[in-house]
Amino acid sequence: MKLADLDEQYARFPQIKREEMQKFVDWIHAQPHISPHFSEGEALHFFHACKYSMEMAKQVLDTNLTARTHLDDFFVNLDIESSQLKRAMKTVSIVPLPGATPEGYRVIVGKLEDLNASNFNYADVMKLYCMVFDYWMYEDGIQPGHVIVIDLKGCSLGHVARIGLLQMKKFLFYLQEAAAIRLIGFHFINIVPFMDKILALMNPFMKKELTSILYLHNDINEFFKFVPREMLPKDYGGPLEETKVSRDIYYSKMIDNRKQILEYETRHQVNEKLRPGKPKNASDLFGIAGNFKKLDID
Repeated sequence: MKLADLDEQYARFPQIKREEMQKFVDWIHAQPHISPHFSEGEALHFFHACKYSMEMAKQVLDTNLTARTHLDDFFVNLDIESSQLKRAMKTVSIVPLPGATPEGYRVIVGKLEDLNASNFNYADVMKLYCMVFDYWMYEDGIQPGHVIVIDLKGCSLGHVARIGLLQMKKFLFYLQEAAAIRLIGFHFINIVPFMDKILALMNPFMKKELTSILYLHNDINEFFKFVPREMLPKDYGGPLEETKVSRDIYYSKMIDNRKQILEYETRHQVNEKLRPGKPKNASDLFGIAGNFKKLDID
């Protein structure tokens, strides 16, 4: 894993003052429950996602690291060689696309490869999804915005039946309140006749900010208005190599960097024994006592 060049990122976003970022990093390193190895480059994602609000960045960072410590389903034991993640890598393709939209937004696509619902484990797939996203952002640096694309081709009611309501709640909590990104669009393509059942799992946990950027596409040409055909794989009528090929390359990179990913996991967790005040647990993340100031999606 190679951390994105800091000087290049500051040059692209001159509105970020490095002396302000240094204050943020100094604050992070003064927190006894946060790893002293948490880097300026990693902190930059939070400062940028929170539109350069120091207080918001502090709160969202703490929410993020607390979630990653206690939401075991998605963020604990990030060993790419584990049997669960090996199965997930065979089940789905999760591919960050090269290039950007005309607005400068970066795009990531997720789709089923193994259509056998009995091989689909939602928690393991979402753990892999978060790992790919983290790896991508670590090397790609801060960007004007991100677009998530979920291709439902081959999805069956059997897949939907394997999605737990609590697991959906946990993932949407993380995406809306703790992820260090400016989320610009959440697109479903090749939507299925039972889309209402998928939305029934999501709707109770979606804030209006996420609902406002949720798009359902029956027509791929409508999707091209958001993500140009020119930056898409052949699977979607674009010129790039097929998703499955890109997936194999990306997953191989992650396997090669297994040790660094495990170090990343440790760096992005808190030590509750050292937290000033009352330690937090998983129930605090969803309960009244654990309410954090929320990160509004862009």
